[in-house]
Amino acid sequence: MIDIPSTIRISLRALRVNKMRSALTMLGIVIGVGAVIAMLAVGDGARAQIADQISSMGSNLIMVIPGATTAGGVRMGAGSQATLSMGDAEAIARECPAVAFVAPTHGGVAQAVHESRNWSTGVTGTTGDMIAVRDWQLASGRPITPEDVRAAAKVCLLGQTVVENLFGGIDPLGKIIRIKNIPFTVIGTLEAKGQSPMGQDQDDTIMVPVTTAQKKLFGTAFPGMVRMIIVKGKSAEELPDAERQIAELLRQRHRIGPKQEDDFTVRNLTQAMQAAEQSTKVMTMLLGAIASVSLLVGGIGIMNIMLVSVTERTREIGIRMAVGAKTWDIRLQFMIEALTLSLIGGVTGIVLGISGSYAISAIAGWPANVSALSVALSFCFSGFVGIFFGFYPAWKASLLDPIEALRYE
Repeated sequence: MIDIPSTIRISLRALRVNKMRSALTMLGIVIGVGAVIAMLAVGDGARAQIADQISSMGSNLIMVIPGATTAGGVRMGAGSQATLSMGDAEAIARECPAVAFVAPTHGGVAQAVHESRNWSTGVTGTTGDMIAVRDWQLASGRPITPEDVRAAAKVCLLGQTVVENLFGGIDPLGKIIRIKNIPFTVIGTLEAKGQSPMGQDQDDTIMVPVTTAQKKLFGTAFPGMVRMIIVKGKSAEELPDAERQIAELLRQRHRIGPKQEDDFTVRNLTQAMQAAEQSTKVMTMLLGAIASVSLLVGGIGIMNIMLVSVTERTREIGIRMAVGAKTWDIRLQFMIEALTLSLIGGVTGIVLGISGSYAISAIAGWPANVSALSVALSFCFSGFVGIFFGFYPAWKASLLDPIEALRYE
């Protein structure tokens, strides 16, 4: 019967005798485990940040933008032709069953002024449904109402960036700001959303009634023209139906024949954002796979050192066999040594990886998300490396002939 406690004591004693060699052998495992945890933490943090940015844009979004113009044989980009109107937006909301909310937009960049402060920002003319389309919440005040749109009222909602730059710590509700020298009353403020996936500050915005933007701020080439229509589908599953319904309706309204090109473009923004998130997830897996190579290198280092150890301790193995040690006793001794090196290296690597993740987060400003799963997998993999790469040296040691081992110099 194998004396496991005695074998463990002998294995640990052998590791203590060669402290420097043991430490250097563990170094590969330490670096490998630390690199895996740090890379997965940074990659997962980046993925979570992008997911937050994507959710801040809103869910189940579809963008309808005007079509392209052709002048002198030169085809311009999408949005260069005025083909969308308020009537189109109202028809989409009324006749497309897969659509939940519709928000037409018409805006531009303008200078906003309050007393001695001024700020250049994006001004979006829209309706009250924009709040629901973008999953935006009001921090204070009220939204734009249908009455505001019908009357082309000079009222506005402010994003948090505009509030900070125009008012500082003052409550802006009820205050008057000037946009293009036209006075507007602040009726509400929007909760902070942060950056979009494209890096744009979503809080640097002012919302006004779409009719006010058309008639008093930016003008239109044609009455009722809008620059974009943003649509929120009822669910992610119904988005393809919503796209089809919108395209069919607009082709009918714009009298586009079967063989004619659309004078509009329907884009599923949710699919594009999900693709960006998926790309980040793949990058995280790639970083983890690259870092895992360090673990394999560390395992090869363990096998190399254990083979050298077998050669150096041939007489010791011979003496143990001569006094009654069995094949499995020798094999288990070297397996325990390899497993101990890899597990101690794994624990040290976990501490190093977690510390490195938070150091990267603090220094580079990059988010890091250390998951319990990555820690557990790294530790288990380090143990597997010890067993896998320690087996051959242990097997080789157990096959030594006792007489030949005793003769070895």
